[in-house]
Amino acid sequence: MSTHVLPSPGKAPAPRKDRRVGGGLLDPEQMIRSLPDALAKLNPVTMWRNPVMFTVEIGAVFTTVLAIADPSWFAWAIVVWLWLTVIFANLAEAVAEGRGKAQAATLRAAKRDTTARRLRSRDDRTRWDLIGASELQQGDHVIVEAGETVPGDGDVIDGIASVDESAITGESAPVIRESGGDRSAVTGGTKVLSDRIIVRITQKPGESFVDRMIALVEGANRQKTPNEIALNILLAALTIIFLVATATMQPLAIFSKAVNPGVPDSLALTDDGVTGIVLVSLVVCLIPTTIGALLSAIGIAGMDRLVQRNVLAMSGRAVEAAGDVSTLLLDKTGTITLGNRQASEFVPVNGVTERELAEAAQLSSLADETPEGRSIVVHAKQAYGLRERRPGELAHAAWVPFTAQTRMSGVDLDGREIRKGAATTVMKWVRDTGGHPSDEVGHLVDGISASGGTPLVVAEKGRVLGVVHLKDVVKEGMRERFDEMRRMGIRTIMITGDNPLTAKAIADEAGVDDFLAEATPEDKLALIRKEQKGGRLVAMTGDGTNDAPALAQSDVGVAMNTGTSAAKEAGNMVDLDSNPTKLIEIVQIGKQMLITRGALTTFSIANDIAKYFAIIPAMFAAVHPGLDALNIMRLASPQSAILAAVIFNALVIIALIPLALRGVRYRPSSASKLLSRNLYVYGLGGIVVPFIGIKLIDLLIQFLPGMS
Repeated sequence: MSTHVLPSPGKAPAPRKDRRVGGGLLDPEQMIRSLPDALAKLNPVTMWRNPVMFTVEIGAVFTTVLAIADPSWFAWAIVVWLWLTVIFANLAEAVAEGRGKAQAATLRAAKRDTTARRLRSRDDRTRWDLIGASELQQGDHVIVEAGETVPGDGDVIDGIASVDESAITGESAPVIRESGGDRSAVTGGTKVLSDRIIVRITQKPGESFVDRMIALVEGANRQKTPNEIALNILLAALTIIFLVATATMQPLAIFSKAVNPGVPDSLALTDDGVTGIVLVSLVVCLIPTTIGALLSAIGIAGMDRLVQRNVLAMSGRAVEAAGDVSTLLLDKTGTITLGNRQASEFVPVNGVTERELAEAAQLSSLADETPEGRSIVVHAKQAYGLRERRPGELAHAAWVPFTAQTRMSGVDLDGREIRKGAATTVMKWVRDTGGHPSDEVGHLVDGISASGGTPLVVAEKGRVLGVVHLKDVVKEGMRERFDEMRRMGIRTIMITGDNPLTAKAIADEAGVDDFLAEATPEDKLALIRKEQKGGRLVAMTGDGTNDAPALAQSDVGVAMNTGTSAAKEAGNMVDLDSNPTKLIEIVQIGKQMLITRGALTTFSIANDIAKYFAIIPAMFAAVHPGLDALNIMRLASPQSAILAAVIFNALVIIALIPLALRGVRYRPSSASKLLSRNLYVYGLGGIVVPFIGIKLIDLLIQFLPGMS
C-alpha cells in the first residue's frame, strides 16, 4: 500500500487500430519475428500435445542419430527436411499467436501503470488508500475522477461520467456511464473524461477483460474445443495405423532381397541405416502432417478474427458453437430496426391538405425533443419544403413541451392552439375544447396500427387535422442479411415487446422467419429451451440483468459491453462495441473456422493418399519390375522419390499457413453444398497437387549425388 501523493493517472493504451500487427498474413517480417517462438516450441513438453507433430519430431531425432552414425548426402537431406517440417508446423502456430503480441504488450503496460484509490469504508467516501490496480479485490469500491483510468472492471454505484473506451473498443466517441440501469458497467483500462464516479469492482484478480484479452490475443493456455479434441484423436489413430503399416515394410524388403539377390541394397532397403531413414520418411509423408501442423493455428486465427471485430470470447468452445448455430434470437429494437420511430407519412382527414397537416405537425413538434418529435420536424422539411424553425424564433408563442405524463406537445400561436400526441390523449383534448372527432380519425389510427406503425394525432382547437404515421424503420440491408442466414440453414426469430400485430408487420418487412411478441424474460428462456429440445443450437444477444438467464441458457450468449455485469457474466462472449447486429458476424466467423478446418482436413487426407500411390510404386519397382507400370510419375529412383515427398510435405505446410490464418472464403450455402465444394476443391486438389509437386521436386534433385 502506498502513502505517497497520487501520481498522474495511468496512461490508457492506444486505440485498438494502433495496436494491429501490420503487414498482413503474408508479412515476411512477421514470419521472422515468430521464428524464435517456433524453435522454442520444439520442446517435447510442448510438442506432445500434438500427437502427429510429436511423432514427426521423434522421427527427426531418430534420423539424426542414424545420419551421424552412417552419414550420407541423402541421409542428411532427409534429416534437414524432417526438422523443417516440425519447425514449419510450429511456425504456423507461432505466427497465429504472434499477431496479438503487440496488443498484449500495450495492454500489459496499461495494467502496470494504472493505480486505484480504494475507499477504506463503503460508507466513508472521503478516506481512501492508493494501491496498484492489480491489488484490487472483488467487492472493493474505488474513486475515479476526470482524467483518471478506470482500474478494473466494475459497476458504477454513484455518479455519472463521460468515459473514453477507445483503449478497449477502438471507438473514439465517448460514452455515458451512470449508476443504476443497464449502462452502469465500466471496463478496466478505459478513461474517465468528466465528473466523478464510484465503482464497485466485480472482477476477481487476474480475470478482468484486459487479462482475458491478453490471454486471448496471445493464444496462451488455449483450451482445445471438443471437435478439435475429436479430430486430434482421429489424427492420432491414423498415425498409429500408418506406423504399423510402415513397420511391415522392413520384413517385406528382406523377403524381396532373398527372392531377388541381384537387387542392390540401396533399392531393396535392407541396409539398416538407409532402411530406418526411409521408413521414418514414409511415416512422416503418409501420416496427416498437413492438418496436424495447421490445426492449432486455425483455432487461434478464428479467435483472432473475433478480437479484430472487438468480440471477447470466453472460450474456443463458444466460437465453435457459433459455427454450428441453427437458431438466432434477435431483439427488434436496435438490432433489426433503428430503435427510434421515424415520421414517414402525414395522413390528413377530409377537408385538410397534406401541407396544412405537415405545417401544423411541425409547429406542434418544435417543443418535442424526443427522437420521434425531431423526425416529424425533419420529415415536414424534406417532404414539403417547410423551413425548420426553432422555438426562439417565435417570440409570442406559448410552447407545450412533450412529457411522459401528458403524452402530447404543442403550441399556442396567434390565436391558434395546436396539439400532437397519442391518439387517445389528443382526441380527449379535442373533446375538452368543444370538438367532436369523426369516425374517420379512428379508421386512420386503426389502419396505421394494423400496418405495424404508431399513429400520432394532430389537432387544432376543436377539430382533428389528421394523423402522423410513425414507422419503426428497419435497418437497411437487413432483409438481405436474413436471406443469407436462411441460405446458411439458420432460422431467425425476432424478439419484441410490441403487440403481435405490430410485431408481424415488422417481421414481414425485415424478412425474419418467426417472431415472439410481447416477450418477457421468462418467454425468452422458454423459447430457447424449446429450440434446444428440438436439437438446435441457439444464439442470442442481451445487455440487461433480465437477459442473464436467457444468455446463460443459450449456446452462444453475446452480452453487450454497455450492459450489466450480470449479463456479461452470464454470456460466453462480450461485444465490446455493443452492436447487437454483431451476432450475425460472429456466426459467420464460427462457420468460417469450421469450414477451414474441414477443408484443410480433406486436403490433408487426400494429400496423404496421393503421396502413398506416388511413392510406393517407385520404391519397389526395382524389386518387382511389374510395379513399374504403376510408377505413373516416372520418378527417377527410390531415393529421389522419398526425398521429393519429404520436401513437398514440408513445403505444403508453409504454403498453407496464410490460408489457415485467413480462413477459407465462406459463402452462405447449405451443409450439403459446402461438403460437395470441399470434396471437389480440397479433396481433388489434395490428390492432384502432390503428383505435380513431387514430380517437379524429383526433376530438380535427381541429378544430385546419390539420387540416381
